[in-house]
Amino acid sequence: MSFRSIVRDVRDGIGSLSRRGFEVRLSGHHRGKSQGAVDELHDQPVVIQDSCWASLPPELLRDVIKRLEASESTWPSRKNVVACASVCRSWREMCKEIVRSPEFCGKLTFPVSLKQPGPRDGAIQCFIKRDKSTLTYHLYLCLSPAVLVENGKFLLSAKRTRRTTCTEYIISTDAENISRSSNTYIGKLRSNFLGTKFVIYDTQPAYNRAAISQPGKTSRRFYSKKVSPKFPSGSYNIAQVTYELNVLGTRGPRRMHCIMHSIPASALDAGGTVPGQPDHLLPRSLDDSFGSMSFSKSSIMDRSVDFSSSRFSDIVGGAGGIGDEEDEAKERPLILRNKAPRWHEQLQCWCLNFRGRVTVASVKNFQLIAATQPAAGAPTPSQPAPPEHDKIILQFGKVAKDMFTMDYRYPLSAFQAFAICLSSFDTKLACE
Repeated sequence: MSFRSIVRDVRDGIGSLSRRGFEVRLSGHHRGKSQGAVDELHDQPVVIQDSCWASLPPELLRDVIKRLEASESTWPSRKNVVACASVCRSWREMCKEIVRSPEFCGKLTFPVSLKQPGPRDGAIQCFIKRDKSTLTYHLYLCLSPAVLVENGKFLLSAKRTRRTTCTEYIISTDAENISRSSNTYIGKLRSNFLGTKFVIYDTQPAYNRAAISQPGKTSRRFYSKKVSPKFPSGSYNIAQVTYELNVLGTRGPRRMHCIMHSIPASALDAGGTVPGQPDHLLPRSLDDSFGSMSFSKSSIMDRSVDFSSSRFSDIVGGAGGIGDEEDEAKERPLILRNKAPRWHEQLQCWCLNFRGRVTVASVKNFQLIAATQPAAGAPTPSQPAPPEHDKIILQFGKVAKDMFTMDYRYPLSAFQAFAICLSSFDTKLACE
């Protein structure tokens, strides 16, 4: 039997990966209407354990999945790797062991990859489609260089909601059902009234238990009748994005910086990593979410930064506190800033080199690099900045009407990069 026929038989044996397909095979097991497709892969029921494929020898199973992982490297054919992880528990564990995270393989495979850091070498190329009529934004994975003519692989969606004093962007893994009452909700972006300060909230805590939002603002979710047992209840402040005041554009192009509370500055050092990477896209239950919450006022204040009277230089130098101990240096959050554009005399405009990925001039276009932190040792002519600090971590720009490209790499995840790019769409009364 050829390798292709084995894969075909496995795929035919498990049938559709939809919720209806699972209900047919799991006799006596009923699912609630609020449960989504993302949780299907995370649950632990026995799926097709009586199939001949469930008793496949481990050595042969490892060889099959390794060959499949190597051959099906791009979407849509990569869905076969996901299908193998849905056969049974043994196949799922083998896939988790063989399929590496995007940081090392550069591929997005399972839903949890959306909250794991991007590749160290190169960038993952995506694009965002904006729909002004519905105030929605959809993130897709690029499948070919022709961005304008392809559909791409859907990754995330967001919906803009304007409130009295702020604007919120609800981020979901579902293209249609974009709501906080849905179990596909994974986070949000909230801005102030002027659109100069943004906070990124995640449903899962960071490695250092980033500050949770005020209980008064989240309590209505806990007591809502729409909350299901698997609904993600946490709302953790994992990053802050700030645009400097620039009334009528008198100070030139936009200036922005991001404080990533969930990523330590040491992640860009040699041998550095991003701690606390999630194993699941959503919290497993309400008990897990409540168990990791910390409502201590002092801890909340320690993780937050007051932007009201702080300048960018002050925040860069003192975001992590002043101290000589290595532990404090490791806890200092990563700070990103936009790369300053240069003035082009012939074109009479500000320019950045996007290497062909951006073709339309827009005030929304930007590139993010790591900000040099004096507390960790400022670079000098004899000791230049590390190479990782010069690399473009995230770039975003316009290519057509309501079409934008988004390229990100380590240490940002697709969720974090998407949330930062959403901040560029928002109206900024005091920045332009």
